[in-house]
Amino acid sequence: MTTRSIARLYDEALAPAGLRTTEYSILARLRIDGPAPVGRLAHRLLMDRTTLAREVRPLIDAGFVEAAAGSDRRQRVLSITSAGASRLRRARPLWEAAQQRIHERFGSGRTEELLAELRGLTTAARRRPRSS
Repeated sequence: MTTRSIARLYDEALAPAGLRTTEYSILARLRIDGPAPVGRLAHRLLMDRTTLAREVRPLIDAGFVEAAAGSDRRQRVLSITSAGASRLRRARPLWEAAQQRIHERFGSGRTEELLAELRGLTTAARRRPRSS
């Protein structure tokens, strides 16, 4: 329930830029990391490949992300386009305003503590279990 509430807050904030939270995250990650194979990008975003493929399709259709063949013809490499970078720049202040609203409603100290805990949880989730 909390995840849905926060996602709705960000989705509403990003609506004027024509992006949803997941789309913003994909564009931001591609902008930070550069072109990436679908599998690597999915791992970085903690998504499975199928979910990422479904989420990235509207970005490709809108011209914000480009999909090209990788070194292996079965591999698809995704990259942000100049239109995607422009849309991301337009969305960034909206994202920051949503974050500010959360800080104001929940308290800056509590928000920072929560974010630190969530980063730790994300790191733990990314670790692969050791095989015996």
